[in-house]
Amino acid sequence: MGLYSTGSGAGNPLSSASMSTTSRHLLLRKPTPRHHQLGFLSTFASPLLHTSSGSRACNSSCQRSSTENIGRKITCSLLKVEDDVNDESCELVSGVELSVGEGVDSINAHLFKAVKNNNGTGILLLSDIFGFEDPSTREFAYRVACNGYNVLLPDLFRGDPWTKDRLEDRPKNLFDKWISEQEPQRVAKDIATSAKWMVDEFLAAGISKKLGLIGFCFGGGKVIEVLAQDQGAYFGIGVSFYGTRIDTSVASNIKVPILFISGDNDPLCPVNVLESIERSIGRGSRVVVFKGRGHGFAHRPQSFEEDEDAEQAFMMMRNWLNDGLVANTC
Repeated sequence: MGLYSTGSGAGNPLSSASMSTTSRHLLLRKPTPRHHQLGFLSTFASPLLHTSSGSRACNSSCQRSSTENIGRKITCSLLKVEDDVNDESCELVSGVELSVGEGVDSINAHLFKAVKNNNGTGILLLSDIFGFEDPSTREFAYRVACNGYNVLLPDLFRGDPWTKDRLEDRPKNLFDKWISEQEPQRVAKDIATSAKWMVDEFLAAGISKKLGLIGFCFGGGKVIEVLAQDQGAYFGIGVSFYGTRIDTSVASNIKVPILFISGDNDPLCPVNVLESIERSIGRGSRVVVFKGRGHGFAHRPQSFEEDEDAEQAFMMMRNWLNDGLVANTC
């Protein structure tokens, strides 16, 4: 499968290897709850914090995939982990369940932080409709952290996500009712609470780096709204994976570049809408479209072919975050 990219300007390149700047449209061929009492950046001083599913080791064994784990693969080869390190000594990411905010405004979240090679940069990850406890979303958050980041994954649905059984057994009108109950002002407030918590933690640690913002589907649409409201105050860069219900009217208010990743076979996220938003934002924003791919392929691939495209999408996102957040502050 191929992909093509549209971009505005030379800022925040995806990578010198994966994206050419010689043309605006380029066809690429792919190669064959408890309250948190610890300063979350004190990675090396604190013990490992385990998620409810336990800590995962990240070494050469992470690079294996089989028919049993399509859509569950965590590849850590990008970290260049030594091949002779065993699972027991290679726990690169710690995780903890926590509550952020105060009183009735507090929300549950998962925090994943790099234990080794922590780059001191925070990422706020906004989930799809299946919520912050969905295994595919958690594993994606884990993998981002595995590349050196501190990733906060908040509960955007206050314990009431859309579940797989609802998807299979309930008619569409019930989904419309459920989504209408996710009051936009409440969701926006919860996202703002999560961002402020991260900023306060960074300031307490003496770090002034801007945060990165990533979103899938529902969360990918919220990326546009959040960055338009933020005006560059907290966030320095964004990544939107196949955003849904996007408010295009606010795009011109966004002050930071966004990487849009989607498929050309996704009716929930039309490519022409993304390209229009990208033109409104400018600032080096870019749209990357994977041919033949539908909704959700990057964080919940359903075949080996989708898994390969998910790998490439992850690498593009990783380079985008590194160039826009890490390299710029070194």
